[in-house]
Amino acid sequence: MKYYEVVFNINAQCSMQNAQLLSDVRDLLAALAGEAGFETFEETDTGIKGYVQQALFDDQALKEALEDFPFEGVCISYEVQEAEDRDWNEQWEQEGFEPIIIKRREIRKATGRRALLGNGEKGEICPAIVIHDGRHLPETESEISIEIDAKLAFGTGTHETTRMVVSALLSFLSPLTIPEQSSPTRSLSNLSPQRILDCGTGTGILAICALKLGAREAIGYDIDEWSVDNARHNAVINQVDDRFTSLLGDVSILNEVEGTFELVMANINRNILLADMPMMHEKMVPGAHLILSGFYTADIPLLTEKAKSLGMTLIAQQEDNDWACLVFRK
Repeated sequence: MKYYEVVFNINAQCSMQNAQLLSDVRDLLAALAGEAGFETFEETDTGIKGYVQQALFDDQALKEALEDFPFEGVCISYEVQEAEDRDWNEQWEQEGFEPIIIKRREIRKATGRRALLGNGEKGEICPAIVIHDGRHLPETESEISIEIDAKLAFGTGTHETTRMVVSALLSFLSPLTIPEQSSPTRSLSNLSPQRILDCGTGTGILAICALKLGAREAIGYDIDEWSVDNARHNAVINQVDDRFTSLLGDVSILNEVEGTFELVMANINRNILLADMPMMHEKMVPGAHLILSGFYTADIPLLTEKAKSLGMTLIAQQEDNDWACLVFRK
């Protein structure tokens, strides 16, 4: 799939004022570009680089988004060029990356109270997810190992949104019971009967996490053919390919998928979530949960209102560096 690389330059006056202002401008610029279809960004000395699929690039929409930039005295210019057809994770493939450990964290319930969604009692623990590249496999107990070989697909667990969705998955687990004088045994009955849908699967990391935690079956879809193939590859190396299906397409591919789901995950940008939530809702059984991320905290009211209009209730949320994750129940 072909991409454009767009170099956004922030005017020098802003860049020279202070580092915090430049950081805030970068964050807002990325959010606005994300609404125009951009998928990922890299920081530069004078702004950011953004990557967008050529078929989805709307130059007029981008210009309109930047016309009324809400920082006084800040001007944004950009240059568009065809992105090199390369492995986006080439450096990690060559050098590897340190293990990423994700644990169940406290998350805020809809009441505003901070708590764990899952129940934990004395003598019981919840496993940590350890995401690695196969070269830095940790040997600690009570950790679920997930190997990710990221080729031309985004999603290795480093981003805040991925970490929050995985943390939310952990919150649906029964705690691990540690028997006396024996090794830990996993009790994952809460997820084991569930059929999982992973929207915008990328490397397949979220679906693979769910399957490793005991989900019965997972179906993922993505509009990027490289991601679809990479998700299948990662399912194989994690030995869950017999329970994972990776499909090429957007949300409309669900018209070809039989049955419904007990848990739906989507780590995608705000506008796509708003457009696709009705179809996601349609494929959920009553009482099913929807985990959403890929958007900023400022977008929480929009997504909450959309979910409410579909008959879903917000039950919990997380925030991390201005990124957000919401959990709804149908």
